[in-house]
Amino acid sequence: MSPSYLSAIAWTSGMARCYRRPYDAPMDAYAHVAVAVEDSPGSHKALEEAARMASLIGARLSVLHVTSIPMPPPYMGEGGVFLPDPEVMQAAALTWLKEMVEHVPGAQPQVLEGHPPEAVCQWAADNGVDLLVAGAERGRVERLLLGSFALHLARHAPCDI
Repeated sequence: MSPSYLSAIAWTSGMARCYRRPYDAPMDAYAHVAVAVEDSPGSHKALEEAARMASLIGARLSVLHVTSIPMPPPYMGEGGVFLPDPEVMQAAALTWLKEMVEHVPGAQPQVLEGHPPEAVCQWAADNGVDLLVAGAERGRVERLLLGSFALHLARHAPCDI
């Protein structure tokens, strides 16, 4: 497979649109590919594309999912607030992630904790990720109000996107 074919996958993957840094690194420079997923059609498409890329270039594939740390509301009524146990959340997320990647050969599931874009960027830096893949599903208004996970990665990740 030619490097230009792989670059075309990254640019034209429909719902799993990917952003890349301005420079063009050769595709054989990617030894570790990671994809951030959640339970959405865009994430499933991003996982498919990341698995295809990793397979074509012989790279290691890590599949990441981030659980957010629940915060109690500033005002609690008489009944109080139930906050789930973070360890239970992590275990449930890992079980779900393992089921999601069971059909992807060589995929290594990793559950992270924290604010998703920051957790993924930090994990990528700590684990030598060369290429991050993420889906971009939100429309313009949603991105304006809620922000864009993929755009945050493009601006702050320590590797190609």
